Amino acid sequence: MPHIGFGELIVILVIALIVFGPGKLPSVGGAIGKAFSEFRKASKELTGEAAASTATNEPVPIQAASVPVQAAVTQETNEVKS
Repeated sequence: MPHIGFGELIVILVIALIVFGPGKLPSVGGAIGKAFSEFRKASKELTGEAAASTATNEPVPIQAASVPVQAAVTQETNEVKS
């Protein structure tokens, strides 16, 4: 993803000034800022909900899960050798 340099930023600001005009530009900038802050707040809320939902689930103990897996691997190894 390309980065926006100083020159590109100036071009974007000049185009925005031409399109919106000097009177509307501050209100457009404020609206964009509010939209970004709402997006950030919503993403933090979603991340918090995901973390809370995974925190309530109890993890499977590693020892209990590894015994059947080890037996299955041993069985598959024996079948390949035969």
